[in-house]
Amino acid sequence: MGYMNNYRSNYRSNRFVNYDRENKDKDRQRHVHELQGSVELADGHTHRFATVTGEACPFDSDHYHEVKFRTDFDDEHYHEFCGKTTGAIKVGDSHVHFLKSVTSVNDGHSHKFRAATMIEASDEENNMKRY
Repeated sequence: MGYMNNYRSNYRSNRFVNYDRENKDKDRQRHVHELQGSVELADGHTHRFATVTGEACPFDSDHYHEVKFRTDFDDEHYHEFCGKTTGAIKVGDSHVHFLKSVTSVNDGHSHKFRAATMIEASDEENNMKRY
């Protein structure tokens, strides 16, 4: 499936399911990643984005994350994206996720982009953040 078809199918569904509904501790994030990057040059300019993924979505013995963001405002417009990452890609004793797609069409064009999530903080680091 091409960039645009993949984007359209993901964007139209526009559903971010809370997979943590059964948890009593709803205020605590369980497993998310930071994601930031720049889109490829199109129509003479680029855009930047930064976001935090949704919670882990179980899939077989792996998981993925849903992602939604709006780029910065440049050249009198912005772009949006709604989709999902790949499964986990092992990095040392942790993992990242990859995302390759295209933004919404605004001002007559879209932008391709590729990005990898940041490595998740270890359990020890997460425990320190709570205090």
